[in-house]
Amino acid sequence: MGYKVAVVGATGNVGREMMNVLVERSFPADEVFAVASRRSLGAEVSYGDATLKCQDLEQFDFSKVDICLMSAGSSVSKVWSPKIGAMGAVVIDNSSCWRYDQDVPLIVPEVNADAVQGFTKKNIIANPNCSTAQLVVALKPLHDAAKIKRVVVSTYQSVSGAGKDAMDELWSQTKGKYVPGQDVEPNKFPKQIAFNCIPHIDVFMEDGFTKEEWKMVAETKKMLDPSIKLTATCVRVPVFVGHSESVNIEFERPITADEARDILRDAPGVQVVDKREPGGYVTPVEAAGEFDTFVSRIREDATVENGLAMWIVSDNLLKGAALNTVQIAETLIGRNLLKAAA
Repeated sequence: MGYKVAVVGATGNVGREMMNVLVERSFPADEVFAVASRRSLGAEVSYGDATLKCQDLEQFDFSKVDICLMSAGSSVSKVWSPKIGAMGAVVIDNSSCWRYDQDVPLIVPEVNADAVQGFTKKNIIANPNCSTAQLVVALKPLHDAAKIKRVVVSTYQSVSGAGKDAMDELWSQTKGKYVPGQDVEPNKFPKQIAFNCIPHIDVFMEDGFTKEEWKMVAETKKMLDPSIKLTATCVRVPVFVGHSESVNIEFERPITADEARDILRDAPGVQVVDKREPGGYVTPVEAAGEFDTFVSRIREDATVENGLAMWIVSDNLLKGAALNTVQIAETLIGRNLLKAAA
């Protein structure tokens, strides 16, 4: 018997990708429901060859589903995830609402699948921030081999991480209307995003870091190792889909670039593309639509003892959101932690 799955926020970028991933991975769902806010009532979304009409979040009966994939934002999740969990469905939430709650496991299956068992406290599991998800997939096997002391990461994050309006803004600023030197009125972003880079994602905190940068620190510590020191600079770039990261890692034990390359080639969810020649690396264009996280430019960093530098790229709508959410559901099923309702 298969499972009944509700996708909340089904009309958004990530919600639509969740539908696609469920189909592509042949998730054992007997029935899938598209759920959204009242303003999207009746809107149609694709689920494989089928077309589903969105149902109203406030009227939907969640007691008839086993799993709820939630991608409707923190404010909605804060109100609805506990209600849905209390009805018996396991909520896998893509927002930042529950990531730092001690009673809610924060999961990347390739990294800390064992922690998923903690979901029973609230019937909620959190999906990490998109920039953290791809980072820890690459860090985990290296940490197991040589123990990471410190990470310095600079991100180059696509506009899709800020939603459809952000993608529309980049498109409108680049589709032939823009002339260099011409003033552009930003809306979604604080400055022009076309042909530009903005070193500011989420709100600023008192210490001068942004909340996006803080998320990477807190989530890496929660999922991988609280002793790891991490500092981040998060930058929005004029790319539609795919986050990139330049990463410097300091280890406790010696590890060579060749050793790291071999370790990562055997790691789940990772592909190494690392030819030391023009084009011998992966960019966001190649990563878009792919499930794996790609690692390139692996090299030894002579400025610190036991140091490596590398380039990490992944589709932020997939591994950073929809794919990881579905993988968490697969982990629950694979470990016999979730039984389909009769």
